[in-house]
Amino acid sequence: MSSTPSAADSSAVRVVHRIDELRRCIQGWRQAGQRISYVPTMGSLHAGHLSLVEAARAHGDRVVVSIFVNPLQFSAGEDLDKYPRTLEADCAKLASCGVDLVFAPEEAEVYPYGRANLTQVAVPGLSSLLCGEYRAGHFEGVTTVVSLLFNLVQPDCAVFGLKDYQQLTIIRRMVRDLHVPVEIVGMPTLREPGGLAMSSRNIYLSADERAQAEVIYASLCEAADALRAGHRDIAALEARGCHRIDQAGLKTQFFQVRQADLEAPDDATQQFVVLAAAKLGGTRLIDNVTVDLNLA
Repeated sequence: MSSTPSAADSSAVRVVHRIDELRRCIQGWRQAGQRISYVPTMGSLHAGHLSLVEAARAHGDRVVVSIFVNPLQFSAGEDLDKYPRTLEADCAKLASCGVDLVFAPEEAEVYPYGRANLTQVAVPGLSSLLCGEYRAGHFEGVTTVVSLLFNLVQPDCAVFGLKDYQQLTIIRRMVRDLHVPVEIVGMPTLREPGGLAMSSRNIYLSADERAQAEVIYASLCEAADALRAGHRDIAALEARGCHRIDQAGLKTQFFQVRQADLEAPDDATQQFVVLAAAKLGGTRLIDNVTVDLNLA
């Protein structure tokens, strides 16, 4: 079943749940010579997601947003079952942004033969760093579903947020290596007033915990400022970032300074990214700040 806006409800957005419906829509747009922009999401949309939608509108004639909580990218013991699912509210937000189509499939539609022995797409090396050390199989789940969704939507352009910097880097590599004809656009992280990166998982945090979590961004900015000031003792910067986050009551998983391509920096590095992941209670938070000394 699909839903389409009625004449009396111009604020509605068309929602399709089946692949054949999605393909019919895409085919019509392709025949009309229209450029398609795409934003893949897992729902529970916030202002950060909507900023990606706005960027997608600027890059195409039609905008498709998918809402699919992908089980492949959740490691054992993670929050798959409790991950917020708010399809009706999400669609209302997307309608206000002028989205043309929402693809909201059930798991059985995406993986009709089940998850066991499923063909997977993996980006070696990059997927085992940083978050990959703590979330076994996570990035393989991401690249598999993104590759699958690219095949279904066949977008000209896909928009991702820079908050998931490692994910974006991996998707860029996958697209390059597999010659996927999709332009990948990365958009800046949107933040709450105190600097906390917007995330669907922030819903798990109390008001006090949100304030507590602001130390992540503050620590990243401190390290970025030190790099801009010429400090090159990377180990010391990383140790200080970990210590500051831990002292605030979080449990740091990593605080690392890398080159923009996620390789280890050297004396000639001019473009850095400082990345952190930490747990606050049962909630895992990630963030990053980029530094380009060429712009200094």
